[in-house]
Amino acid sequence: MKVRSTSALRRTLAALTLTAALGLTAACSGGQDDPSQASDGGGQAAASDSGGAAAGDQQMPEADVSDVPDVVAEVNGEEVTKDEFVQTYESQFQQLMMQQQQSGAGTEVDQDELKSQVAEQLVNNELLRQGAADAGIEASDEDVDTTLDEIAQQSGLDSGDEVVSALEQQGIDEKQVREDAASQFAITSYIEKEADVSEPSEEELKEQYDAMVEQQSQAGASSEEMPSFDEVKDQLAEQATTQQQNEAATELAGSLRESGDVTINL
Repeated sequence: MKVRSTSALRRTLAALTLTAALGLTAACSGGQDDPSQASDGGGQAAASDSGGAAAGDQQMPEADVSDVPDVVAEVNGEEVTKDEFVQTYESQFQQLMMQQQQSGAGTEVDQDELKSQVAEQLVNNELLRQGAADAGIEASDEDVDTTLDEIAQQSGLDSGDEVVSALEQQGIDEKQVREDAASQFAITSYIEKEADVSEPSEEELKEQYDAMVEQQSQAGASSEEMPSFDEVKDQLAEQATTQQQNEAATELAGSLRESGDVTINL
């Protein structure tokens, strides 16, 4: 079974420059991760637009990268550079700011904590990339194209070419986009090879759906606003698969770190 790239994966262990920057683009375009919004019919985009207007009414805090060293971390002799870190950190910082403003949670972000999280993510990502390389996993041009198309689908874009275009607007050139897509393919394939990731059963999906309905009801949503099980079944299955993949990735990266040589300089 091929485990698909998902926005949930982008938010967790595989914090590639490619997907972190695209996460901001998806948020700006009203991309949705919440299955309960599946039948919104455009209301989500309107909410994003209003959130953007609100953001313009107040001074947006800026990401502070003045204390970031030239070499953020060393992983088995490979460096995680300041440039790589800053691209990922600034993208995640902006996305977090946008999410907080849209939810009315304010604009306070603990930048020290976020920096630590991003550094850990990039170290784990490098460990998994090295693990994939040691396992002989390499992405062909076709694999890269497929990965970009999958990211496009998950981000509300029409094609891999649109992914490239969107990321170029974030200052990432096509060569880097394709290199990061190749890394993402290799990492995902490596996790798939090493972990037992299975399709969720119908019963598990219905339990997941019931929990979602309960959560939304507690948040004040009416039954008429909730999508049916069939409408969100595929998204719930994707989330369940991704959760398994993330758990496997965390465990795998931890094992690789124990047997490796990792130094974080933040």
